[in-house]
Amino acid sequence: MYAIIQAKGRQLKVTPGSIVEVDGKPGEPGSELVFDQVLLVERDAGEVVAGAPYIADARVVGVVDGEARGPKLRVFKKKRRKGFRKTRGHRSFFTRVRITDIHA
Repeated sequence: MYAIIQAKGRQLKVTPGSIVEVDGKPGEPGSELVFDQVLLVERDAGEVVAGAPYIADARVVGVVDGEARGPKLRVFKKKRRKGFRKTRGHRSFFTRVRITDIHA
């Protein structure tokens, strides 16, 4: 059984017991998260249910494991023959969520 959900503008394929990384800081460690925007569910019998765009009454439940930061990204800008050089960077926050159940 698996589901495809939409979380923070990204589509993720999740299965019960899997750990996914969601952008941002949605909750405290140990708290429960419910994803209501379920795009597709494949049941154990092989039956596939697709939404248009979402499946009504379907949800994915997960528990927040913790938060971390992504890799450091470097942004380098340069204009040739002008002596202009600028280096910037950032690291995005993401939250690890352990998927516990899929209700469809």
